Amino acid sequence: MISVGTAVDLLVVGSVVGGVPLAVRSRPGAGGTVAAGWCLAGVVAAIYLNQVLFTVYVVRVHGGDPGFVARYLPAGWFDLAGGSLVRSVAELFPAPELLSWTVLRAQAVLELPFVILAYLCAARRLAPGLARGLASPAVLWAACAAWTIVFSLVEWGLFNPWTYDDLMLRAVSGVLTPLAVGRWVRVAPDGARGPATAGQVLLAVLAVAAIGMLVLVVYDTALLYNLGHLPGLLPVALVAGAVLAGADRWGERLPAAAAGPAAGTVAAGLGWFVAVFFVPALPIRYALDLGNPWLTAVAAACVAGAALVLALRSVAGGLGATGTRRGWLVSLGVAGTAGAAATVFAWVPPPTYPEVRLLLAAALFLVATTVVAQVADRLVTSRIQKRSVTE
Repeated sequence: MISVGTAVDLLVVGSVVGGVPLAVRSRPGAGGTVAAGWCLAGVVAAIYLNQVLFTVYVVRVHGGDPGFVARYLPAGWFDLAGGSLVRSVAELFPAPELLSWTVLRAQAVLELPFVILAYLCAARRLAPGLARGLASPAVLWAACAAWTIVFSLVEWGLFNPWTYDDLMLRAVSGVLTPLAVGRWVRVAPDGARGPATAGQVLLAVLAVAAIGMLVLVVYDTALLYNLGHLPGLLPVALVAGAVLAGADRWGERLPAAAAGPAAGTVAAGLGWFVAVFFVPALPIRYALDLGNPWLTAVAAACVAGAALVLALRSVAGGLGATGTRRGWLVSLGVAGTAGAAATVFAWVPPPTYPEVRLLLAAALFLVATTVVAQVADRLVTSRIQKRSVTE
């Protein structure tokens, strides 16, 4: 039998080789009627309801000690909520022994729709048209299959008395999630346009960073059964929610304008990346811990390279003179170098979850690249104008 690490590596290769072409060829489907954000909010509410019921179960049936399950999992899980309010709710709950299903099983059902909907909400802010394509049957089923497999491999690596039940429930969720999302979820309104100018790109990146922070809060406080962390992380969640609402609202009010070629390439590249990264996203993430790091790096580079090629191709057709193309490529090179240099600051904060550092590095790269690309576009445009005047 192959190891979990080898299986994750094979999944990474398969998801990149199969998933990237699927995303490139995808076309927006009919979509549903309920906005993805509302569906995500409903799933999050169900996740937290399970946490409350799980706490009731542990308090009433196990005397408040989660050791019966915590001993099977790594450190960092099962910091339960305390206080008189929680205990009062627990004492009033009838037949608490019936809540045994809250132990890991509800998580196995809800985790896939949670992450799929969160990704679609982020993609909708970066590239609405491409995001609608991610909800097309072929791409959505491929992503749900790849993500379900990697979740199941992690389950197997953390083998415990609930593993077989969880594997079956994850398989059921892997079928029901694409069916439900494809039928009922509206990823983005028809005619919605993605960010074009540097200001719109920065606001979209800010909104996606806020979504990422909210996802991490839900993971820490709920999906890892750490409801006791919620009071400390609630201010973070409130700030992230305010940033998300503000970025969305401000982005809608910015006037429509044509971006320069470098800033336009950043916007196009960002949209294409979120599209082609969809299927292999979770396999690549878990391969950082479980798989071959070199293979993971190559896979991530291939996805980023595909997005860059698609963005360059979409922008290059609108450029004219050779001098303009040369200035465009130089501007992109400088902007990309500045973005790569900015990621160094992601290693300044103390380490927490790997996702926190990855999210910070991505945000720093995109902000620096966008700002420098915008400045470079203006410098190149000014130089062209001066040359035209002198001629």
